[in-house]
Amino acid sequence: MRATASAASTRAGAEAGAASAGYDSTAAVSAFKLASVLLQYPTQALFAALDDLAAVVSTVSPRESRAAFGRFVDWLRVKPGDQVAQHYVETFDLRRRCALYLTYFRYGDTRERGMSLLTFKSAYRAAGFVPTEDELPDYLPMVLDFAALSPPGERLLRSHRADVELLHRALRQSQSPYADVVLAVRAQLPRLGRREVTIVDKAWQEGPPKDSVGLEPFAPPEYLTGEAARR
Repeated sequence: MRATASAASTRAGAEAGAASAGYDSTAAVSAFKLASVLLQYPTQALFAALDDLAAVVSTVSPRESRAAFGRFVDWLRVKPGDQVAQHYVETFDLRRRCALYLTYFRYGDTRERGMSLLTFKSAYRAAGFVPTEDELPDYLPMVLDFAALSPPGERLLRSHRADVELLHRALRQSQSPYADVVLAVRAQLPRLGRREVTIVDKAWQEGPPKDSVGLEPFAPPEYLTGEAARR
């Protein structure tokens, strides 16, 4: 299994989410929080809590989200943990189109992305949310945690509806079971507007840009594939 600084920084959140599911499996849990837990690097705590997570999934609405989460948890039950971890790395670390950073598909390592990351930081600060310094501010599990905690977080996620769509398309194209987790998030959000459809279609055709000008103040480019975290 991969042991990285990035994984370590999110492991506490995953374990806390799984544990909280076990305290009261009948309690309503935000679909955003559940997706945040499932999109983080898979740990032993996650597999130990699958029964509790399945109980939580049964409380999620709408039906599309519940069914998508259910398919993913069923996959976790039958897939060996080391193979899930390997799939996670191959999907999110090694596929540029599947990066778990909301603005990466559209902007890559460009100056435009640097400006977009500032809007994430500003939104966190305005809401009094203190994100980890070990990840870029558009890291999807962190954005989902923010959305689960506050209306400003949900507004931030909604404003990146096109980026959620791009990630879902990429995961579906790669036939990753993680597409179901993003589908569950997608079902919580409004349908794409005409402008967003145009953005998605253009970005999908072009793929993430490769220009590396302008992102240096936020993080080295290798963070996008987790290379820095594995050093």
